[in-house]
Order: sequence, then C-alpha cells, then structure tokens
Amino acid sequence: MIPQRERNAVRQRVHARIRRKLRGSAERPRLNVYRSLNHIYVQLVDDDCGETLLSASSQAGKMKNGGNVAAAREVGRLVAERAREKGIRKVVFDRGGYLYHGRIKALADAAREAGLEF
Repeated sequence: MIPQRERNAVRQRVHARIRRKLRGSAERPRLNVYRSLNHIYVQLVDDDCGETLLSASSQAGKMKNGGNVAAAREVGRLVAERAREKGIRKVVFDRGGYLYHGRIKALADAAREAGLEF
C-alpha cells in the first residue's frame, strides 16, 4: 500500500498535468473538486481573473457525514443550484487529480442532473 504522503504527491502531479489542459473563464468556469477524508469541497473558478465565483461543501451544508457518496450528491446539487442562480449553465470539470469514481462521480452526476453542462 502506498503511504498517504506519497499518494497525495502523486495526486498533485496528476492534478498539475490536468490543469495544463483545463482553463476556466467567465462564460465557462472551472468546477474544481477537493476531497478530504471527512468532507468534499467544490468551487467554480474563473481562471482569467483568478476569482472563485462560488463554492459549496459538505461541511457548510450541515450534513451529518460529509465523507460519503450521499453527501457528494448533495453538494453536486447544491453547487448546480447556486450556479444557475448566477446564470452559469456550462462549466469545465476539474476532478482535482482524483479518479473519476465514487464520490467524484456522484458529485458530477448530481451536478449534471441539476442542470450543469460539462
């Protein structure tokens, strides 16, 4: 098994490789995901200005347990609702170097169902 410190270093290298190809703009911001052991966090980022347009997390949502697939689905719906309120329909999905599986996939699917296009 790979130690946690090394696993995070690998994830950061993968994320850097992904970020070379992805860029968010005001019309199509980057949907950035960070997954910790206990919570999941999402931001919509305009890379042209270097601004966070909006954010959502399982921690702010008053969820009992933020480190599971159900919480990720709820955060995906929440970020899509907030984006629609600001008039954002299309985003670029940045999985943050994590595998597109489990909580990351659940968040993305819920955001799509709630109206975001990516």
